[in-house]
Amino acid sequence: MTHARVLRATVHGTTIELEQELGLPDGQQVTVTIQPVSEEERLAPGDGIRLSAGAWADDPEGLDEFLERNRQQRQMDRPEIEP
Repeated sequence: MTHARVLRATVHGTTIELEQELGLPDGQQVTVTIQPVSEEERLAPGDGIRLSAGAWADDPEGLDEFLERNRQQRQMDRPEIEP
């Protein structure tokens, strides 16, 4: 027996549309447990990316500076590629 997974889906009448591919063969029988997403669990548009940004959610310029410094440091540590 394989392990159970929790997936997000949307109900359309008698069809349940999953947000990602299952990786199971067509015709495979499965057991489905339905648990509606509560209103408290739903995020407003854009909140997911803001929540995942952590401390930089309110400082996009600071994030840009950090990423640029990282890019520059990676370039300094790379050896030259000879043709």
